[in-house]
Amino acid sequence: MGNARSIGYWVTTGAVVFVLATGGVADLIQRGDTADGMIELGYPTYVMGILGFWKVLGAMAIAVPRFPLVKEWAYAGAFFDLTGGLVSHAAHGSGVNHLFYTGFFALCVVVSWALRPAGRKLAVPVFRDYGRAPEFEKVPSAGAPATV
Repeated sequence: MGNARSIGYWVTTGAVVFVLATGGVADLIQRGDTADGMIELGYPTYVMGILGFWKVLGAMAIAVPRFPLVKEWAYAGAFFDLTGGLVSHAAHGSGVNHLFYTGFFALCVVVSWALRPAGRKLAVPVFRDYGRAPEFEKVPSAGAPATV
């Protein structure tokens, strides 16, 4: 993995993991500002427990090595959470800072997902001939040298 690509991956992944983990904990403990924001947007506070639980698990899934299928789900969930927050803030007429931050972190999710190293990707079927079963790309395990 190229140096710039690696730096881009780790910076955006660190931001995503931090936002999911801290936001998830804030949701779980129903932190004052966070709860006020949910109420202002029109959501019941019990939603915070659901979101918080999944945000914390998503942060862990993205941060730890291996488990590529779980990572795919975590990235998707983070993207849905952040774009849902962006749309909620836009519909409510929230300040531009809410729109900027939720949009920025949604973009970080996409960039982190796109730049992830091969060992953190799901092996995908490659259909070479429609009459045969698919082959799967060879994805090196974490720490193994990549072969071409």
